[in-house]
Amino acid sequence: MSSAAAYEAYRGLLALQHRGQDAAGILTYDTFTKMFAMEKDLGLVAQVFDQKKIENLNGFMAIGHTRYATAGGDGKRDIQPMVEGIPFGLGMVHNGNALNYYQLKAELSEKFRHQLLTGNDLEALIHYFGHFLMNGDALPTENTFTFDNIKQAAAKMFETVNGGYAVLGLIAGQGMVGFRDPKGIRPMVLGAKEIDGEKHWCISSETIAMTYLGYTYIRDIEPGEVFFIDMDSNFQSAIVKKEPERAHCMFEWVYFSGAESAIDHQTVYGARLKLGVQLGHKATAAMRAGEIAPDVVMPVPDTSRTAAISVADALKLPYREGLIKNRYVARSFILSNQDKREHAVELKLSPIVSEIAGKNIFLIDDSIVRGTTSIRLISLLKKHGAKEITLGITCPPIRYPCFYGVDFPDSKDLMAHNKTVEEMAEMIGVKKIIYLDEEDLRQAIGTTKLCMACVNKKYPTVVTEAENYARERKKARAAG
Repeated sequence: MSSAAAYEAYRGLLALQHRGQDAAGILTYDTFTKMFAMEKDLGLVAQVFDQKKIENLNGFMAIGHTRYATAGGDGKRDIQPMVEGIPFGLGMVHNGNALNYYQLKAELSEKFRHQLLTGNDLEALIHYFGHFLMNGDALPTENTFTFDNIKQAAAKMFETVNGGYAVLGLIAGQGMVGFRDPKGIRPMVLGAKEIDGEKHWCISSETIAMTYLGYTYIRDIEPGEVFFIDMDSNFQSAIVKKEPERAHCMFEWVYFSGAESAIDHQTVYGARLKLGVQLGHKATAAMRAGEIAPDVVMPVPDTSRTAAISVADALKLPYREGLIKNRYVARSFILSNQDKREHAVELKLSPIVSEIAGKNIFLIDDSIVRGTTSIRLISLLKKHGAKEITLGITCPPIRYPCFYGVDFPDSKDLMAHNKTVEEMAEMIGVKKIIYLDEEDLRQAIGTTKLCMACVNKKYPTVVTEAENYARERKKARAAG
């Protein structure tokens, strides 16, 4: 919230571009005209917005979103933010997934006679949050927007919506509201700065955005917490549902978050260095056993670069960049279908042949999900003369679906599902794959309170809707 809200949202989205590259959007609320203004479209942030569009987004409150489609399709229909005008103005963005979205959608249609206009689970969340805020009244009253009422609405959301989600919204003429799922699966951080004695607030998925915008990172929004910032910039918050165990997504440390960000005041960069140390220990044992004999350590850019530096230090081997990333090609993992991912892998990495030819390479990557990148990369390295390749992975094998905002809801899409590590090594074409295990991950990240369901099938919420969710998700993706 600030006087240049839209421009700050735009710059913040640029800093968060790595979280979603399908589409981008910004919603503002102007207290003078009492109107929302919104711009959103398919494409990268810099492609969606120009100076004129940003100048048209008036108001001192703004919310923005970069889309990585994990619900609905990847077309224009499902781009965030989304906004409703009845029974009061409410616009929202969110990060994550409602696992029981299709149940909520059916209930909205059959019980409330609401007509949804998109395939995005955020639209269902807007309808429910608005319904809970109304609390049985036909029209908004003085009580509707009190913090006590906002707390009861958030508590009902936590009882109703099963999944991992961090939600941020604008309430017309009232302020900004946000809440984070009771397990804290998806991230949300709070920052602030003072300008001429006035408090300005920034809420983001990562600290990288608020650092870039000059805000001070205060803390992470707690699991089960709801907050409200009124039009006078007063901040109120409360934890309305407290679970015995939090379950932050381990993939944020391993892959998703920018290395410059911090989670619970621990830097992602520092965690990735420690992941590399752990992997170095395992590689040292393999070298002593005569299983591998690498000449160099090489990262798959960009995410694994930090860990690869630690691995090279641990093994006392040269660190070499053998693959250069084309910065104008999207992250292949978060693209929406296999054709796009395979095409992106071909375009995004160029070899430095002098660093590859004749070398035994210890190649470091953050994860193997579908195997698309790994198979293509190993083929590329061999084509350019790599002698022998060992693959080091800074997380355990991903064998089970994620239903909380990382887009692999079907186990059949996962290379490690129902395969041994040896079978995977043969498929990919490497001498050996060295994975971290769950305990390595906990030690490197420094907490045991992680969601590692994609690794160990221990889902932090009920997943009775999972099969239906995966099936409907696949149908929605096929429909476009």
